[in-house]
Amino acid sequence: MANSVAMKAYKVSEIVFNNKVQGKVQLKLNNKVSHNVKYSQNGICEAVMTVEVFDKEHFDVLNVKVTINGIFEVTPGVEKEFVHVDTFKEMFPFAKALITTLSANAGIPPIMVKNVDIEKQEIYRFEMGNKE
Repeated sequence: MANSVAMKAYKVSEIVFNNKVQGKVQLKLNNKVSHNVKYSQNGICEAVMTVEVFDKEHFDVLNVKVTINGIFEVTPGVEKEFVHVDTFKEMFPFAKALITTLSANAGIPPIMVKNVDIEKQEIYRFEMGNKE
């Protein structure tokens, strides 16, 4: 299927960068990604993606968190699951690049966030609002 969304704008709404690494230490980094989409009736949606990288054993030693908000125009009639996947695919490279750039400019080896194959992930959908 062709791309179901077109990114109209994005902004970085949060950056957290804690680097308390002292001396030579081997870090065991872990990634965590969350992605949510808010739909409106006018063919526009807002996607919010948060990507975190942290040391598995010592969260307070090194952790990076970025949150990006994207505004997308949605192709009429496309199922929400396709919109969710396509907004993820559009936004994830921005988050990865930001984390790599932040770490490199902070004087530490660049953090390379692992790719996430969203199409192989379970998508959890929660409908909010009145149940009638």
